[in-house]
Amino acid sequence: MEEGDKVKLISAEGFEFVVDKKAAMVSQTIRNMLTSPGNFSEAQLGEVTFPEISTPILEKICQYFYWHLQFASGKESEFLIEPEITLELMMAANYLHT
Repeated sequence: MEEGDKVKLISAEGFEFVVDKKAAMVSQTIRNMLTSPGNFSEAQLGEVTFPEISTPILEKICQYFYWHLQFASGKESEFLIEPEITLELMMAANYLHT
């Protein structure tokens, strides 16, 4: 994986988030989609569509990926989650194994 590798994550509404591949790999599910042997379109195109994850939730997940990388490197900070999205965010995080 090269330093500049990017991945496109697409929400249920079709909104596209372009994130560093390293950040997206925080998710075990995304990692499996992008690195599994075979000719899967996700690995070939470098994009993953999530028909069940809304744009605001996918945006928060992308923010979490970058926060996780910073936290893992020793830069501790809080990751704030708005109470009104908690349930939907937890369901998406469970699916993504993050």
